[in-house]
Amino acid sequence: MFPLAIPKEIAARQLVLLQQQLSYLQQSSPYYRELLGTADFKAQELNSLDQLVRLPMTDKSDFASRNRDFLAVTEAEVVDICQTSGTTGEPVTIWQTENDLQRLSQNEQLAFSAAGVSLNDRVLICAALDRCFMAGLAYFLGLRKIGATAIRAGSGQPALVAELIMNQRPTILVGVPSLFLAIARQLQHLGIDPATLAVDKLICIGEPIRAENLGLAPLGTLLSETWSAQVLGTYASTEMATSFADCTAGRGGHLLPELMIVEIVGEDDAAVACGSSGEVVVTPLGIEGTPLLRYRTGDIARLHTELCDCGRQTPRLGPILGRRAQMLKYRGTTLFPAAISSALHGIESVRGHYLEVEREFDLSDRIRVVVGCTDPALTADRLAELIAAKTKVKPEVVLVSPDDIVRKTILPERRKPVTFFDYREKDKGVEKV
Repeated sequence: MFPLAIPKEIAARQLVLLQQQLSYLQQSSPYYRELLGTADFKAQELNSLDQLVRLPMTDKSDFASRNRDFLAVTEAEVVDICQTSGTTGEPVTIWQTENDLQRLSQNEQLAFSAAGVSLNDRVLICAALDRCFMAGLAYFLGLRKIGATAIRAGSGQPALVAELIMNQRPTILVGVPSLFLAIARQLQHLGIDPATLAVDKLICIGEPIRAENLGLAPLGTLLSETWSAQVLGTYASTEMATSFADCTAGRGGHLLPELMIVEIVGEDDAAVACGSSGEVVVTPLGIEGTPLLRYRTGDIARLHTELCDCGRQTPRLGPILGRRAQMLKYRGTTLFPAAISSALHGIESVRGHYLEVEREFDLSDRIRVVVGCTDPALTADRLAELIAAKTKVKPEVVLVSPDDIVRKTILPERRKPVTFFDYREKDKGVEKV
């Protein structure tokens, strides 16, 4: 534990943990024993974090195609099985030992504590604890370690969660931002102002609530105003079993350096300049069941290294700007779906949306934005102009009913709304996120 350690101390401790992790990978992981053997590398040769770039990366396709080879313990040592949500492909299995569950609990204890969660809080978990998902389990374990009261709502129907909020009066909500908006609208439909329910914090998962300058994005601002609560963000994935979470200062997700090493790499796989955007590559530390080395998340973000207002000197991850595979090209301009989503989140009458993308020309995509809208006076062309004002791109906009959006985007097998449909490569199938 070193939340207030200086960068030099952090690097020294991380090096020791990395050397231990590399030794474990070479001894226990069939996949990494083969990979590192091919690279002719020995753990004891590593004497600086800068040398991490010498080691090969692992990506989602490796993990999916050779999933069983990543298991580094015996079946008898596995106490929990998780699966990825499958938002960017087929779900893969994560095997966890008892020590891995303790590590997961520690991760969430550190993250929640930095966000100001205490044993006096009542925390509503709007994330699934079933279907082998990791998120809800992790939040529950972390809250138990803090001593806070956990209310396991799940990520079901907004009306049911709204009723639970009214009955149990949580002080903190943890879940997907778009669900919080849907719950607020359900409460308003019942004549209840969400701001009167004494919810102090919204801890948001799955969708970015910050802009690139680390201030609140339109979605975050709308949530803050609607609930009269502090809005904090967090970024994680099942594979990394570790999170980047906002502290109470709300200036980006702090790295937990005792649990993970992070790199930001460019298209050439080399480290980008400090403060530049690139792909997030992670090496979780201390994992036994399914350890990973230099794992490519596919997510694009920036790392901030300046001192945080909370006093921590750990690096902080900015909002996810998009997925590398989802980069859109439109008449000479490149952007990510998140930029279009951000433009729509600031429009009161918009009730959900999704994107459909097709290949129009080699260097240009056809972008169709399907929007649920409650204002009959707001035309598709006007919405396209509002999107263009924020993104410099004017896509095709189609207006449908909010119910149509729900039927298309809310799928029982997914833990968050599916808002991106990629038809650019027919032989690839449809990528949904």
